Amino acid sequence: MRHTTHRALVTAAAALVLAGCATVRPGRVDPSGTAGTTAPATRQEQDRLLAATEQRLVATCLDGQGLSLPPVTQARAPAAQDARLQAALFGKDPRELSLTLATGLTVTANSDGCVATARATLYGDQDRWFRAQVTVDNLRAEAQARMKDDPAHRAALDRWSRCAAPAGGPRTGRPDPAVAARCTRESGLADVRARLEPAELATVRTLHRDQVAAYEQLRTRALRRAAELSATSTGKKGNDAS
Repeated sequence: MRHTTHRALVTAAAALVLAGCATVRPGRVDPSGTAGTTAPATRQEQDRLLAATEQRLVATCLDGQGLSLPPVTQARAPAAQDARLQAALFGKDPRELSLTLATGLTVTANSDGCVATARATLYGDQDRWFRAQVTVDNLRAEAQARMKDDPAHRAALDRWSRCAAPAGGPRTGRPDPAVAARCTRESGLADVRARLEPAELATVRTLHRDQVAAYEQLRTRALRRAAELSATSTGKKGNDAS
């Protein structure tokens, strides 16, 4: 199987650090210290807390090198062309974290630089987090790949192909989105996917249960750390204001 290298995490990191800081309400904090610190209750709030904390850690790392992120209002292209900033963000070490998935996709990420340092601070074990995150983020893609072996899915996909590109009609790389959506409904492909995907997703989650468990464990650790850092930051601002 041909493997394709995909730098999704690096791209995501670049979008994160160039997007500007988010405002996140810190979790509840025990007045006696950080031991009672809790993360936000909802998944969406937790994601915002993790993203904002990672952003803050990256900014602090850059500041230590006399660098800073460009304002959100500036175009991202000049920042992307700044070799010194890019090296600080993503490191210079040619060695990379790499994981090849069951689908054949190979995902890589830099193992040094401010983004890597921020993630190591949050999640504790950068390599373990990378492997767990990439695996969990691609569970649905693996489940969808497994569906293709099902006879009902193959038959529905054939019907979809005939609908989207009928014999004698023009052959284009991709059909119009509206045509694709209509054909997905009319061919029964949507119904087949809806029936097969939950079972396949449960199967791949079982196959990767160790990585799923690691993902939740490291995410919980990161949320505690993010809440502590957010509470500390809030406390410092309060002291400065006084």
